[in-house]
Amino acid sequence: MHLLNGTFGSFGIAKLQHIQLNGDRMNIKLKQIVVGIAAASAMAFTAASHATDITGAGATFPYPVYAKWAEAYKAQTGVGMNYQSIGSGGGIKQIKAKTVDFGATDAPLNANELGMAGLTQFPTVVGGVVPVLNLEGVAAGQLKLTSETLADIFLGKITQWNDPKIAADNKGVNLPNQTITVVHRADGSGTTHIFTTYLAEVSTEWRRNVGANKAVQWPVGTGGKGNEGVAANVKNMKGAIGYVEYAYALQNKMSYAQLKNRDGNFTSPSDISFKAAAASAKWKAEEGFAEVLVNQPGKDSWPIVGATFILVYKTQDKAESGKEVLKFFDWAYANGDKMASDLDYVPLPENVTAMIRKSWKDQVKDSKGHALWK
Repeated sequence: MHLLNGTFGSFGIAKLQHIQLNGDRMNIKLKQIVVGIAAASAMAFTAASHATDITGAGATFPYPVYAKWAEAYKAQTGVGMNYQSIGSGGGIKQIKAKTVDFGATDAPLNANELGMAGLTQFPTVVGGVVPVLNLEGVAAGQLKLTSETLADIFLGKITQWNDPKIAADNKGVNLPNQTITVVHRADGSGTTHIFTTYLAEVSTEWRRNVGANKAVQWPVGTGGKGNEGVAANVKNMKGAIGYVEYAYALQNKMSYAQLKNRDGNFTSPSDISFKAAAASAKWKAEEGFAEVLVNQPGKDSWPIVGATFILVYKTQDKAESGKEVLKFFDWAYANGDKMASDLDYVPLPENVTAMIRKSWKDQVKDSKGHALWK
């Protein structure tokens, strides 16, 4: 201090004190900025953590459209939807085990099944199941099959492609003297449920001996896992016939058959023929919107049509995840129709999606009984 007094005098000391004070103020200011940045970062991290990714598993039938929706939704919201295409049976098992946020099935659960499991159910889109085949020289839509002929093929009663019953409806088509290889699903499948429900509807023998379910004792054939597995097996086996959701037939550039519908007309699969069949749907929220739209009337109706469904718990243990599931499908209903139509699925009418949103409000609650959807 003596040195400072001697060197700078009282004015110099005051100047130094002023500089030190300004420096302290600057340090305080810097600290405030750093704290502000940290707080903003923490808020950003918290906001990001609230963007909860959701998980689902089940039906392969709707996988193409769910994949499209998930991609678009993440680009718009940052929230991911991770979906395992493992078959309806697997989806039902996983939601019951609470290993996913939602399950997916093409075989709707009835009201009793839903009640026992504490689940609610709602549809997303409607689609068609089509017979696909690997028959050299036969183009997509060229082969015509009646319901009786299709049932007899899957019963193993018709075993050759040039069988008189097939030839009778296919004048001018070059049918080879080739053994028919039937390909069916190896896993529990909603696509199988739709397909076998149709066969049971049109064939007394099928209904009596095989029945309709997600998995059945197939009279003949070889199995493939998922719509993907059936499509791959048919493509790899000469003379094969199987059944897949229409989007898989298109994506894999597969040949498919026309089918004779209830009104006696041969029709091709398309969004128009699927819409014609879906026009007869009678959606009821209290019954879980359960509909299987096979063998519907209408001159343009495709005979093997069904909706696909989402399963969620009525009481959500993880409320944030439950909200995100509903937000995703709400977005899909509002923004996903064109993506669905481009893949030849049929979007649900607005009056049906309004009924579905109301069912969320009425039925899906958090652990305290508060509605998740408002």
